[in-house]
Amino acid sequence: MPYFTYTARDGKGDLVEGAMESPTATLLADYLARSGSIPIDIEESLPPERTALAQLRNFLPGAKVTTTDVMMFSRQMYTLLKAGVPMARALAGLQESAAHSVFGLLVKNLRELLDSGRELSQALATHAKVFDSFYVAMVRVGEQTGRLEEIFLDLYEHVSFQKFMRDQVKSALRYPMFVVAAMAIALVVINVFVIPTFAKVFKGYHAELPLMTKLLIAFSDFMVATWPAMVGAVIAAVVASRAILRTAVGRYAWDRWKLRIPVAGKIMLKATLARFARSFALAQKSGVPVVQGLNLVAQVVENDYIGRKLVTMRAGVERGESILRTATNTGVFTPVVLQMIMVGEESGSLDVLMQEVADYYERDVEHELKTLAAQIEPILIVFLGVIVLILALGVFLPMWDFGKAAIKH
Repeated sequence: MPYFTYTARDGKGDLVEGAMESPTATLLADYLARSGSIPIDIEESLPPERTALAQLRNFLPGAKVTTTDVMMFSRQMYTLLKAGVPMARALAGLQESAAHSVFGLLVKNLRELLDSGRELSQALATHAKVFDSFYVAMVRVGEQTGRLEEIFLDLYEHVSFQKFMRDQVKSALRYPMFVVAAMAIALVVINVFVIPTFAKVFKGYHAELPLMTKLLIAFSDFMVATWPAMVGAVIAAVVASRAILRTAVGRYAWDRWKLRIPVAGKIMLKATLARFARSFALAQKSGVPVVQGLNLVAQVVENDYIGRKLVTMRAGVERGESILRTATNTGVFTPVVLQMIMVGEESGSLDVLMQEVADYYERDVEHELKTLAAQIEPILIVFLGVIVLILALGVFLPMWDFGKAAIKH
C-alpha cells in the first residue's frame, strides 16, 4: 500500500504533520477531513523505516537486527509495561539504551509510527524481516485482550526457544559437515600428491599392474589434469545450490530431504516438532483460533516441508475434521505428538500438552547432540575402512608382486 506524508490544520487551526498508508491520496484527504482536519499538502513517499534504515546501512553495510535484539526488546517491553510505563515512554527508553544504532533506529521508527496513529502491532508489521507474522499476531492479540505485557513475556520465551533450537540444529549439522569436509580434503591430497609419486615408481618396473591400481592411477591423473575445472564446478555448484534454495521449490525439496539425513535428520525433525509444539501452545494459550494458529505456526517452524503439512492441517480443520485426524494424515508427526494432541483435544488442555511436547523434545534434542559423536563414529569407521582398503589394494598389491618377483630372480 502506498505511503503518504501530509500537512493539515486541525480544528483549532494548528498545523499538523504526519504520515500514513492509504490506497490513494484522495482517500487519505477524505479520512483527514472526517477526522476534523483540513488537508493542505499530501505527498507520496517511502516508509520511514526504509529511508532511515537504508541511510544507516550506507555507513554500516553489515549491520542488522539479530534474534538477540528481538529477545531483549520483548523482555524489556514486558518489564516496562508491567511497571506501568506508557508505551511511548517505554519505546523512548529502549531507543536510548539500544545495543547498536540499527536497532535504535528501528525503535525510533516504531515511535514515529505510533505517533502517526498506528497501533504497535501495525508498526511492528512494517518490519517483517525482524518481527515475523507470528510475533505481530501475538502482539495484536495482546492489544485486543489487554494482556500485552504478558504476551511480551511469552514472546520473549518463544524467541529464546526458537533461537535455542536453531542453534541446536546448527550444532547437529556442524560435526558431520566438518568430518565430510576433512575426508574430502584428505582424498584430494592423496590423489594429487601421494598416488602420483607411487605411479612414477610403478612405471619404472614396466610390469602389469592390478586393476585396482590402474583405476587409482587413472582417477589421480584425471584429478591432476582437470583440477581447475573441478574447482570451478564446485564453486558453480555452491552458487547454483544457493540460488535454488532461494526458490520455493528448492527450499521445499531441501527441507524435506534434510529430515532424512542419517542420524542428523532425526535431530532436525525433533527440533522442528519442538518449535511447532511451542508456537502452537503459545497461540492456543493466547486465545488464537486453531485455524489461524496453524497458519501462523506454519510460518515459524523454519521448515517449508513441515510448514506445508501444517497448511493441509488447517484446511482439514476448516472442513470440520479433528486436529488429531488432520495431524495423522500429514504423516510427519511422531506417536508422542499425536498422543498428546488426542489427549489435549479430549481434555481441552491442548496448550498445556503441546508445551509438554516442546519441553520433552528440547531435552531429547540436547541428549541426541551429546551422543551425536558416538552415533556417527560407526559410520565414519566403515567409510574410512573402505577408503583404506581401496588404497591398500591399489598401492601395496603391486609392491607385493614386485617383491615376490625380485625374490624369484
